[in-house]
Amino acid sequence: MHENVNTPRPAPVSLRSAFGYWFKLGCVSFGGPAGQIAMMHAELVEKRRWISEQRFLHALNYCMLLPGPEATQLAIYIGWLMHRTRGALMAGLLFLLPSLLVLIVLSWLYMAYGHVGAIAGILYGIKPAVVAIVLAAAWRLGRRTLRSPGLIAIAAAAFVAIAVLRLPFPLIVLAAAILGMAGGHWLPAQFHAGATGHGGKARYGPALIDDDTPTPEHARFSWPRLLATCALGLALAFLAWLALALPGGTDGPLAQMGVFFSKAALLTFGGAYAVLPYLVQGAVDHYHWITSAQMMDGLALGETTPGPLIMIVAFIGFVGGWSHAAGIAGDQLWLAGVCGALVASWFTFLPSFVFILAGGPLVEASRGNLRLSAPLTAISAAVVGVIASLALFFGRHVFWQANPLPHWDWLAIAIALAAGVALIKFQIGTIKLLLACAIFGLVLSYLP
Repeated sequence: MHENVNTPRPAPVSLRSAFGYWFKLGCVSFGGPAGQIAMMHAELVEKRRWISEQRFLHALNYCMLLPGPEATQLAIYIGWLMHRTRGALMAGLLFLLPSLLVLIVLSWLYMAYGHVGAIAGILYGIKPAVVAIVLAAAWRLGRRTLRSPGLIAIAAAAFVAIAVLRLPFPLIVLAAAILGMAGGHWLPAQFHAGATGHGGKARYGPALIDDDTPTPEHARFSWPRLLATCALGLALAFLAWLALALPGGTDGPLAQMGVFFSKAALLTFGGAYAVLPYLVQGAVDHYHWITSAQMMDGLALGETTPGPLIMIVAFIGFVGGWSHAAGIAGDQLWLAGVCGALVASWFTFLPSFVFILAGGPLVEASRGNLRLSAPLTAISAAVVGVIASLALFFGRHVFWQANPLPHWDWLAIAIALAAGVALIKFQIGTIKLLLACAIFGLVLSYLP
C-alpha cells in the first residue's frame, strides 16, 4: 500500500490494546528471529502503523548490534518507545513467557517420559531435520553475509577455530570484531555490508510514531538516567545471584548457572545458533549439566515452540536442575528442574531489558549516525563458520551410532537430506517440516 495523503494517523494505542498484541505475538512467534521480525513488521508497520518503517529499521539495526535475541529486543524497544518502561517490560515478558511455560512442560515430559517408544520415535524423526535447519541457517546467513573473499576467509577461519582448534567462542567473536575494525579502515570494499531490510522506500500511510515524530520525553538521552538504569540492572543480577549463592554456595548448580548464563547472554551475537557452541562447551563439556544427546533433543524441542530459539537455555537449566536435584530441591526432581529453567531464563534475558532501557535513548538521539557496520559484518561472517561447525557437531551425534556396533545411520542421513532440500529449494516452513518429520519418526517407531 502506497502512502495516501487522506489516510489518517492512527489513534493512540492503549496499554490494553498493546497487551493483547504482544501476548498474541508471544503465542504465535514461530519461525526464528527472521520470521518474528517479519511478523512484527507486517503487523506494526504495514497493518496497524504504530511505528514507521524508518524508525522500525533504526531500532532493528541497534538490536542487531547487541548480544542477545534481536527479535525479543526489538519487541522490548517498540514497547518502550510507545509506553515507557512498563511497555518495555510488558512487550518483552509477553514475548518470552508463553515459550518459557511451554518449554518447561515439554522438558518435564522429556525427562519423565523421554524413553517411551512414541516420544523416542518422534525425536528420531525430528533430530535429522534439526541438523538440516542449522545447515540451512548457515546457508541463508552466508548468502547474505559472505559477499567478498575476505569475509569468506573469516568464516572459514572461524569454522576451523571452533571445530578443530576448540578455541572458545568469545575469542572468535573478539578476533572477528578486531579484523572488521581493521578491515573497515584498510580494506573497506572487503567489509561492505550487503543491503538489508524491507526496501526502505515502501510507505504504508502515516504512522503513530512516524519519521518526523519528536522523540518522546522518556526517550530523550540523559547521563543520570543511563547510569541509574545500568546500576539497577547490575543490582538485580547481583542480588539474584546472591540469593542463589548464599544457601548452596558459589559452587552450587544454581549459582554456577547464574554466572554461566550471564556470560552466554553477553555473547549471543548473530542469534541463538551462534551461541549454541558456547552453550555446548559449558553445559555439556565443563559443567556436565546435560549430555550431547540431550542437547540435541533440547534443540529439537526448542524449534517446535514459539519465542526466541535461545529459550533452549530453559531446557538446559531444567535438565541441569533435574540432574543435580540433590543440591537444589532434594528428591523433588520437577521442582529442581523448574528452578534451573527460571534461573537460566532470568540471567539470559535480563541483559536484553537493560540494553534497551539504558541504550534506547542514546539510539533515539543518534538516528542516522550508527556506524559500526564493518565489525558487525566481520562478526556475522565468523558466525556463519560457527553455525556450520554446530551442524557438524550435531550431525556427528545424529548420523554416527556407536551401539550396538559403530555404524552410519543412513535413514537419519536421508531424512536430513530431504529436510535440507525442502528448506532451501522449496522454502518449506520450519514448523511444517518438523511436524512432517515427527510424524514420520512416530510411524517408524511402530514398524517392526
